[in-house]
Amino acid sequence: MAKSIGIFVTSPQNMQHILGVTNAAVKKGSKVKVFFTWMSVHLTKCPDFEGLCNMENVDVSICADSYKKAGYDVKDVPKGLTDKEMATQAQHGAIIEDYDCYLTF
Repeated sequence: MAKSIGIFVTSPQNMQHILGVTNAAVKKGSKVKVFFTWMSVHLTKCPDFEGLCNMENVDVSICADSYKKAGYDVKDVPKGLTDKEMATQAQHGAIIEDYDCYLTF
């Protein structure tokens, strides 16, 4: 298994798959970064989102611009995140550059 996995999320329909892949990767010792953008920011309101954010060896961030465009207030930081994790598309670039494996949902 890859030592690090970056997951780029655009669809609000795949939370169970994201959780499954992330859990499996962490159990195998991989570092995981998950970046939510476009319509997937609606998943930040899902009850499982906070648990994903609190997993060990998992870095979660969201596109603040997509969050705002989806109708949310960027000052209303989702549970499990900090202001710092309300990010830009540079997080997507970090996944491409810094992670061994790239997945998209």
